[in-house]
Amino acid sequence: MKLLTLNEVSEMLRVSPNTVSYWVYRGVGPKSVKVGRRRLWNEVEVLAWLEAQSTPAQ
Repeated sequence: MKLLTLNEVSEMLRVSPNTVSYWVYRGVGPKSVKVGRRRLWNEVEVLAWLEAQSTPAQ
């Protein structure tokens, strides 16, 4: 399991770190965990969340 930092997640999703932090605050976005003072994301869960957000091309 690879854990990603805020900056890595924001780069992967092509949004700002502030956007990812806002998603955490709102309870939307990829699931994260707190380890000590750091918030981390499981890469597999981020990819699954991204897949769930995409709509099929029509």
